[in-house]
Amino acid sequence: MTAPLRSFLFVPGDSEKKIGKIAGSPADAIILDLEDAVSAGRKPVARQLVSEFVAAESNASGSQLWVRMNPIDSEYGLLDLAAVVGSRPAGIMIPKIDGPADVLRVHHYLEALESAHGLPVGDIRLLPVATETARAPFRLGEFADAGIARLYGLTWGAEDLSAALGASTNLGPTGEWATTYQIVRSLALMGARAADVEAVETLHVDIRDDEGLAESSRRARAEGFSGRIAIHPGQVEAINAAFTPTSDEVEYAHRVVDAFSADVGTVALDGKMLDLPHLRQAERVLALVGHLRSS
Repeated sequence: MTAPLRSFLFVPGDSEKKIGKIAGSPADAIILDLEDAVSAGRKPVARQLVSEFVAAESNASGSQLWVRMNPIDSEYGLLDLAAVVGSRPAGIMIPKIDGPADVLRVHHYLEALESAHGLPVGDIRLLPVATETARAPFRLGEFADAGIARLYGLTWGAEDLSAALGASTNLGPTGEWATTYQIVRSLALMGARAADVEAVETLHVDIRDDEGLAESSRRARAEGFSGRIAIHPGQVEAINAAFTPTSDEVEYAHRVVDAFSADVGTVALDGKMLDLPHLRQAERVLALVGHLRSS
């Protein structure tokens, strides 16, 4: 079982200075951004910087190197893919999709580009931001039957969605997500798990709010999210800590796996009945811990 990535740190793709600071980052994954962080006039420069950096550092960096492309329907999307695939990034983040059809379209482009560069087909993973248009939330459940083998997970976003809806805010009166966005967040989580892929929590906007970041990340993990987006290097440690199993969780996961070792479908443990989904969750915990200990 592959261990989930706890933290994804955005880095502007046109900033040589910020790209140069990636080495040694504690983030499990770096997302080199070709979309919102880069103006139209700087996109060619960003493509070159990102492609060269990924080609040079993908094997040396401790973090996986991902790229956020521009929307596939934009004039930049296919140019982004053509520029970066040959450098073999670990994955591509796809923004502003309407549903699985857009992800399948990127998948087919990647198949052709991977073949052209002599790369293993399916090697580059995909992480769509699956809630940024008004249509997208209605199609989250369709990922379960889309058959996209390279799909790493689903993440969600409120900023672009609120613009698409014409909303003046995406927050409630006490600072929590407004009802619309709470619903979308839950649907993204369920859509990801229905498709048997990772659920990645959206960003925490206030980079000064360390306590809020830590608490909301702990809640996200408790609900079922496996990682989170970071928009500032200072957020990564708190996110990693929140999404790392505690020693008690690891000990319990070992006990669950041991209880199922007799190849049964249901077991009793500590007075509770457990079935195969509990075993799968325990295996996920142990896979992450094993990965962290070996890295």
